[in-house]
Amino acid sequence: MLSKLFSKFSQKESDKSKRQVNNKNVHTEKTKITSNRIGDLGEYKINIQLDQLPKNSKYLSDILIPNPKAKSGYSQIDHVVFTPFAVFVIETKNYAGTIYGDRMRAKWSVNGKFPMLNPFNQNYGHILAIKSIINELDDSNVVSIVSFTRRSTFKVNEELRKIQSNDLIVYDIELSEFINRKINVLKLQHKSEIYTEREILYMYNELSQANITDSEIRQKHVQLLKKNRDVDKSENKKTGAVCKTCGKEVSEKVKQFCLSNENRFNGNVYCYEHQKR
Repeated sequence: MLSKLFSKFSQKESDKSKRQVNNKNVHTEKTKITSNRIGDLGEYKINIQLDQLPKNSKYLSDILIPNPKAKSGYSQIDHVVFTPFAVFVIETKNYAGTIYGDRMRAKWSVNGKFPMLNPFNQNYGHILAIKSIINELDDSNVVSIVSFTRRSTFKVNEELRKIQSNDLIVYDIELSEFINRKINVLKLQHKSEIYTEREILYMYNELSQANITDSEIRQKHVQLLKKNRDVDKSENKKTGAVCKTCGKEVSEKVKQFCLSNENRFNGNVYCYEHQKR
């Protein structure tokens, strides 16, 4: 499965050995980057959790890598953990309130009022970006984890809390527990390790070298994200227009959609639900 990986590793091993980190055998180097993101404290707490993982694992935090499919041109990944049985890609959230969501829905919400993108869809984009760098990485060996603080509670699919799933939603204080439990399940399933120590080191080095540390590029990425969020807010700003059927107020975007489809809606405005009827 990893014959190409070994070939590439053999060519680069001598150069990369000079850059390897001698830290608790094959354990972790934290990315030395100053970040201005709101979730810094939460991610620091996650790093403490990840430090508790077995010594034959390695992790990277706050990774910025190219992603042509992303609006900013980059993917910013909170944490990636390499273990002998799986690669864990972790997205951290800092919301307070009840998280309502369904794995198959594009939009989730906080307290049923404030929309948020499905974090697993967001994390899948991160996984694809990682695979563009580590081509040999197989989807079946990747576990997507979304971590929230204890200031939130979950109202989501039960499967997302079951350790058998490769999509897991957890609280930050139980992250290392879930990763260890998942590794134990995978040990029983596969009997032998999927990734050797050398393969883990290879993947770690590949992603570490692809990580963009340039502060100007990182700042540009943050600015583009903010600009896109402002555009989204503007498009969804309430205008006073209401659905003809239920009287629910709709956004400017919905209003313009209805008015631009006069043959379908006869010049009336309808919410998403009643557009389908």
